[in-house]
Amino acid sequence: MVKRPRNKNCTRYYSDKQEKKIAKAVGGKQTPNSGSTAYVKGDVLNDHFVIEAKTHMESKEKFTIHKEWIHKNREEAFQMGRKHAALALDFGDGENHYIISEKDFLDYLNYLEESENG
Repeated sequence: MVKRPRNKNCTRYYSDKQEKKIAKAVGGKQTPNSGSTAYVKGDVLNDHFVIEAKTHMESKEKFTIHKEWIHKNREEAFQMGRKHAALALDFGDGENHYIISEKDFLDYLNYLEESENG
């Protein structure tokens, strides 16, 4: 069971909300302690992805993305036996934006083209 923070002045409160929203959207599960355990990594897991969630407490126009986040996310996906990794960014407005690898993006683009050409 994931403990829910109650203090709205705490970053963890907003992170928890974001993780729950992502888990629901992708049909996944929120990981305990944001994946800080020895065997379960990432913030949200589904059958295909390990998702690392990052959020701002207040609405912002910019988000600094650390290359380390991407590398760590890919490594954790590998450790968890998932083929895909994604970063989910929330600028503090409740909307998630996902960063995926070029390979995953091209696979998605190919899927869209195949769907349109039937």
